[in-house]
Amino acid sequence: MEDNNRHKGMRKRLVKSLYEKGIRGTQILDAIQNIPRHFFLDKAFEEHAYDDKAFPIDQQQTISQPYTVAFQTELLNIKKRDKVLEIGTGSGYQSSVLAYMGARVYTIERHKSLYQNAKKMFQKLNLIGIRSFFADGNKGLGEFAPFDKILVTAAANHLPPALKEQLKIGGVLVIPVGDENSQTMLRITRVSETDFKQDAFGEFRFVPLLKGKNSWLDI
Repeated sequence: MEDNNRHKGMRKRLVKSLYEKGIRGTQILDAIQNIPRHFFLDKAFEEHAYDDKAFPIDQQQTISQPYTVAFQTELLNIKKRDKVLEIGTGSGYQSSVLAYMGARVYTIERHKSLYQNAKKMFQKLNLIGIRSFFADGNKGLGEFAPFDKILVTAAANHLPPALKEQLKIGGVLVIPVGDENSQTMLRITRVSETDFKQDAFGEFRFVPLLKGKNSWLDI
């Protein structure tokens, strides 16, 4: 696939629309301007890759709409060298945005085909600073904890205890929590070993956060 001036022009219009919708983080907008989202989608969707919409990918999953990617990222307040745990690699687009912003990304995917495809994409884009894991995201990555930031890109019906425990004091967890129809975007800040502060930021809709691993490969 190529990334030509037409694609870059479409990204510029997307960035303008995100700014108009309230996204102000210059690093986030710069990442979205520079990462070719059409690489992460089926070629059938290429002409619409820079619409502010979610699209289906393999394993009945989705690539989130750019506004949602930008909104969650803005809530995290990413700093360079932040150690970030992402639950739900999916297409790898959100991981790429975080890495482009200078974060050290540890990303977990439970679907083996998505995990493998995303790893290939990270290599293709020469994105350093991303470590991929085929694992159950509900358990996090205790061996690499604590994390400065944790981002969950699937809907949980409750806060997974392991993720709260793996957050550094002063760290932030962003996660959509609710039932299958609607979830509330939460930002959890770890204040101390035992205390957490919770803020809510509107309603969203994500695919569910499931337990276990799926080793089925689409061949």
